[in-house]
Amino acid sequence: MSSRFDLGPRPRLGYVKSPIARAVEHRTEVDVLARDPASGFYMFAGDAVVLKHAQGRRDPLFTAAETRRLGKPLEIAFLGLLEGEPRFALALAPPAIAALQARGDIVLIDLRSIAMRSLLEHDHLCALAEGRALMNWHARHGFCANCGAATKTVEGGWRRDCPACKTLHFPRTDPVVIMLAVDGARCLLGRSPRFEAGMWSCLAGFVEPGETIEDAVRRETREEAGIVCGRVTYFASQPWPFPMSLMIGCHAEARSDEIAIDHSELEDARWFDRAEVALMLAGIHPAGLTAPYPVAIAHHIMRAFVENDVVFD
Repeated sequence: MSSRFDLGPRPRLGYVKSPIARAVEHRTEVDVLARDPASGFYMFAGDAVVLKHAQGRRDPLFTAAETRRLGKPLEIAFLGLLEGEPRFALALAPPAIAALQARGDIVLIDLRSIAMRSLLEHDHLCALAEGRALMNWHARHGFCANCGAATKTVEGGWRRDCPACKTLHFPRTDPVVIMLAVDGARCLLGRSPRFEAGMWSCLAGFVEPGETIEDAVRRETREEAGIVCGRVTYFASQPWPFPMSLMIGCHAEARSDEIAIDHSELEDARWFDRAEVALMLAGIHPAGLTAPYPVAIAHHIMRAFVENDVVFD
């Protein structure tokens, strides 16, 4: 079916299709690879990304020599190989972070702002998302959840071992369903209290233990907005490093239409027709309503509905 709405070329989904090959077989060679002159390092100061700033240009990639001059690393992880060149994520220790804040040639900025403002090339976003999630995991897993002993980093930053009870700890990813309930030519959108003024988006929630993706979509839609759903179709997925989730995008067939909002989750929810969602995506809604930025999978889920790519017969 052809679309009634021309929104122009489809934007690229953020944090996906990384050009870096993970090269798992090299994760035990971190010490050697980190000394390779061709190695590049993405550096993190807490939750902020460290960028070189000179002559109006921002660069997130540091050489091994530059990282040594900037301070002692707290953690380091091997991300993989980019055309044979090693790439790493590196978290700085607090004293080094304090020193960076006084420098005029360094900028500290959060990854979400980088992505929304398109401050860096897309391929850097993929590496930064991977690196930020890993560094976040290390920051929260310095001690064994089984016995409480301090753990140590192994496997190029992709595992932490407990020397006391021998438990092996691996980075985790939390699955989150993000979905658009569709009722013919209209869809259900919600507003979180955390959203910027005027923005509406898909509903979302964590997948619970023992639950399928489809069941999670139906449960979350019913719990948050009171809408009963039937068929569920998969759309796409997106790593979301805030802190370390996998967004699983879906469309769902609405089988009821009376909304009952869970105000502990949503500020508001209502039905929107295709024309109104198209105006939101284009940024020209007469009431100033907006959709999520193209970097987020919610934007793409909504756009697929507008362009008639989603039909439940």
